[in-house]
Amino acid sequence: MNLESKIVHIGINSDKKTGAISTPIYNTASFAHPALGKSTGFDYTRSKNPTRQVVEDGIALLENGSDGFAFSSGMAAITTVLMLYKTGDHIILADDCYGGTYRLFNKLFTNYGISFSVVDTSSAKLTAAAIKENTKAIFIETPTNPMMKITDIAALAGICKEHNMQLIVDNTFLTPYFQRPLELGADIVVHSGTKYLAGHNDLLCGVIVTRENTIGEKIRFLQNATGNMLSPNDSWLLIRGLKTLGLRMEKHNENAGKIAKWLSTQPHITNVYYPGLLTHPGKKIHDKQASGCGGIISFAVDDAARVPQILSRVKFIQFAESLGGVESLITFPACQTHMDIPLKIRQQLGITDKLLRLSVGIENSQDIIDDLQQALQ
Repeated sequence: MNLESKIVHIGINSDKKTGAISTPIYNTASFAHPALGKSTGFDYTRSKNPTRQVVEDGIALLENGSDGFAFSSGMAAITTVLMLYKTGDHIILADDCYGGTYRLFNKLFTNYGISFSVVDTSSAKLTAAAIKENTKAIFIETPTNPMMKITDIAALAGICKEHNMQLIVDNTFLTPYFQRPLELGADIVVHSGTKYLAGHNDLLCGVIVTRENTIGEKIRFLQNATGNMLSPNDSWLLIRGLKTLGLRMEKHNENAGKIAKWLSTQPHITNVYYPGLLTHPGKKIHDKQASGCGGIISFAVDDAARVPQILSRVKFIQFAESLGGVESLITFPACQTHMDIPLKIRQQLGITDKLLRLSVGIENSQDIIDDLQQALQ
């Protein structure tokens, strides 16, 4: 079955007794036991719920993994992954990552004796050089947020295998529709499901998919032990959002390609960061491992004073944090999503007071361009 069909058929007729096309919402905390020592497979919703199981099995199918898990947020998912490690362990983290991920490493898990190094993982050589005797994992985003740097997943998977480490990939930007890191050798994939998977700016959720059941069982234990799972109602919303993932990603991709090219021609724009552009330094690697470029564009303007001008003048595009919804959103990473990144690192990466990040929606592309044009004038 093609991926587009797999997406649409998540949860269809999952309730064999009724034949319901739409997955029912099993809004119950407890399940009755048939007899002493017997179970229907469901005992308590924290451990397992039929609605959540549908979305967890579905995302595992799309990522081609062994086990899928749905959490209350993307950060809850990443937190659970980091709980696989213990005091004394070292993790390599992509230097250009979401600010919340950096904050989690720097301000929380360091308190428990887990150390980390920030590395430009788009360079396999620099990444390999950062490995220590106690390094247990490499955590990457590709494309990165917000500078859209590309990391060679297969190359880093090979390095991890050689050193008996795990490769963790945040696949939020591209989703399994455009990129499947587990097929390239990654061990764990995480998503802020709030973004493209749910797709409508109305649901907070996170996802983990593992390549092998041995890691999956550890995640399952942590999910149940900490109680950090997605509710039945929100699981149903995620299922519904996933149904249109293929259609939405195609439109995001189409629109972003047009808008990135247009931005590249504008006199007040000095840099456009989008892997679909021929000038992108990581395009060759990106095209090797992904089938699309997604809907996120970052761009720098010629004058910092132009940033508040754009943010105050956009009318069609919404000035808001987050990304991946059907509506176009624009944000200012240096003061919003990446404020927890130290200033020196932000400046080295290019996350300056001139950088904006655009989450391109599925509206008519010309309407998005027209709004940007009037805001730039």
